[in-house]
Formats: sequence, C-alpha cells, structure tokens
Amino acid sequence: MKIVVLDGYTENPGDISWAPLEVLGEVTVYDRTSYVEDPLIAERIGDAEVVVINKTPISKETIDKCPNIKTIAVLATGYNVVDYEYARSKGIPVQNVPVYGTDNVSQFAVSLLMEICSHIGAHNASVHAGEWANNPDWCYWHYPMIEVSGKAAGIIGLGRIGVNTAKILRAMNVKVLAYDAFQSEAGKAVADYVELDELLSKCDFIFLHCPLFPSTEGIINKDNIAKMKDGVILINNSRGPLVVEQDLYEALESGKVAAAALDVVSTEPIKKDNILLRAKNCIITPHISWATKEARERIMNTTAENIQSVMDGNPIHVVN
Repeated sequence: MKIVVLDGYTENPGDISWAPLEVLGEVTVYDRTSYVEDPLIAERIGDAEVVVINKTPISKETIDKCPNIKTIAVLATGYNVVDYEYARSKGIPVQNVPVYGTDNVSQFAVSLLMEICSHIGAHNASVHAGEWANNPDWCYWHYPMIEVSGKAAGIIGLGRIGVNTAKILRAMNVKVLAYDAFQSEAGKAVADYVELDELLSKCDFIFLHCPLFPSTEGIINKDNIAKMKDGVILINNSRGPLVVEQDLYEALESGKVAAAALDVVSTEPIKKDNILLRAKNCIITPHISWATKEARERIMNTTAENIQSVMDGNPIHVVN
C-alpha cells in the first residue's frame, strides 16, 4: 500500500511520529504542497493508493489523473478542500477525523476571553520592558480588568465544543445562553436555548462554535451586531467566514464591540491587507486552537484507523 502525505507539516512538524501510518505501507511525506490547484499535486500522488491531506485541494482533475486512489484521508474534521461528490462517483471514500480536539478548542476559546479580560500578555511584556521595576506604585494596569463572574455568555452552535465551553463558563459563574438549530439534552444541561436575537441582546460575551453553512456564513454582520449589547466581546475560533470582517472592523472602531479575539479569518493564511489587522482591540492567532501535541496524536491515530478500515474493506468516518 502506497501512502502519500501531501501537507504533513502542520500535523507533524517533527514532535510526533508517522509510525501509525508507516506500519500500514510505504509512506512518503511532503511537508507542504500547494494550497491551490496545481499540477504538482497529481504528480506527487502518482500511483499512490492512499492520499493524506490537511488543506491541499483534491479536485476532479487530480482524481482523474491518479486512478490508483482508493481513499482520501483528511487530517482534520473539515473536508471542503476535496471534491467529495466526484470522489464518491468514482467509488473513493473521503474520510475525516470527526472528534479529536473538543477540549483543546474549548480551552482556547475561554483562554481568548481571559486574555481580553485580564490582558496578561500585555502586562507581562510591560514588566519585562522594565516598567514595573521603574514604577512608583506597587502595581499598575494599562487596561480595564473585566471580571467574568456574573456575566452572561452566548454560544452560537452548541455541539460538542459548544457544550464543553459552556461547562467551563458555568464553572466560572457565567450564565450561558445558546442558539442552535438542533437542541440536545447535553446542551440543555449546560445552557438555556434562546432565539438568536435574544442571545445577541442579552450577552456580554459571544462565542462562535457553529459550523460554516450557507445559513451561518456571515452570521456576525452589521445587522446582528446592532442587536448586541454595547461593549460586547466576540470570540471566534470556529470558522472565519462566520464573520463579515468589514462589519466587525467598524464595530470595533466605534466601540460597539469592545474587543474581539479570533483564531480564524476569512482567508488563511491571513492576507496582509485584512482589515482586522488594523482594528482596535482585536486579538488574532494563527488557527491554532486544535494544535496541541495530544490532539495531533489523536488525529494521527484516527487517520491510521481510517486507512486500515479501507484495507479491511469496511471504511469508517466516510463523509461522502
């Protein structure tokens, strides 16, 4: 079995092992392959039977050029970079890793909120720059500190990650409201389901944990921002296109949104002219909510299980 990994660096920059895949066949790993359609993609796949990707696109044209492909294994949950409908028509399963980082993404979401509320990074930099040593007072702060206890948080999208985030917030004495088209018993145990307009109007903090669907694309826009409390804080470590970035920029500049923390943006890597890079009170991190070593090891092991299941004739985690 020939296995080719087209963009393996973000999954494994060298701190974990490819051994779970290597026991299954002959593995070739490329750190990076183009994130846009490129003839090199098909060239590198060659006669491989298993294609492992993260964000390198697999198009109809690539599939046609590589007739040996038996499965396309994605090192992630999202699989929109694959022409999965065409793959299905050719009898090629597309497999993803549906669950691997629930705890990590929730941890990161709440960490983003705490950074906004406590400004730990900025004050650490201030101390190391000598400001405390040269200060006439025994303490100082450059930003208003916000106590989260007693506040209300709204979670848009109360799936596994949303539920986990709600549990953390409730432990911090934060009231949690949630909006989701599909309600669950797990969700009801940790949050009060409300309509979107009510969530927007009542919450001090808003977390985005929903998938990107036509119904959720641009859900944070000028009309919905206008319904929010003045001084709201927005956290998004789900999908960048959930936010209309120009509208968020204007809300940050006006103070309607007091601060935003984003681990995702509309185009990734971020473009140099992304307007949010110029926004006030906007933290942006490079899509790393998922990237703990523990989570990446789970991705590796599940991907190996996916490939083994194809070899056994009973594919699992098939999304097409």
